[in-house]
Amino acid sequence: MQVVSGAIGKERVHFEAPSAERLQGEMDAFLEWFRGPAEEPVIRAGMAHFWFVTIHPFEDGNGRIARAIAEMALAQADGLPERYYNMSSRIESERRDYYAVLERCQKDGLDITGWLVWFLGCLGRALDDAEKNIASALRRAGFRDRLRRHELNARQSKVIDLLIEGFSGKLTSSKYAKIAKCSADTALRDIKQLLDSGLLEKDEAGGRSTAYLLKENLTTDSAR
Repeated sequence: MQVVSGAIGKERVHFEAPSAERLQGEMDAFLEWFRGPAEEPVIRAGMAHFWFVTIHPFEDGNGRIARAIAEMALAQADGLPERYYNMSSRIESERRDYYAVLERCQKDGLDITGWLVWFLGCLGRALDDAEKNIASALRRAGFRDRLRRHELNARQSKVIDLLIEGFSGKLTSSKYAKIAKCSADTALRDIKQLLDSGLLEKDEAGGRSTAYLLKENLTTDSAR
């Protein structure tokens, strides 16, 4: 099995899997190694991914299974009942670099140092993503908790919910009216109440239309 690109006559072979005759022996060796003890469990995860995807035992889905094996190895390394990072998603978001380093190291004999360096870097970025997501979730939860002090109508609640979850672009009175399905005058009254309550603030960046931002630092005074 080969991974090939390019026009007919100008093909480029990116990868060639071991022959069918070698497949069973390679898989037996891989499984025996994977089931054994690991002195460096995180390195083991990177090696397992690389080894399995290089054996390439299936016609399709080898990359997905290799990522699942790496996730399993990382879960074993963590030794925790829950995990808050997703290595597979991070690899998927860096597919171009992933395939490039994979191809380079598969053609470089037994030296997979480059692959492991990339894998560990990718793991670090996955952990950074998780930290940001957790911080964002805690921020939203804290804001919702403080929001309970305020009495909002259904329109205001809908718009504030959108802002908390991450509104695309800037909120203006015209956008408010469309989202809340109300008149322009009603939108302006709602926005004024939210400004007076300290839930919204004007965007100092300015522009053609006045825009409003969610005020992150709610104070006790704003709840009165």
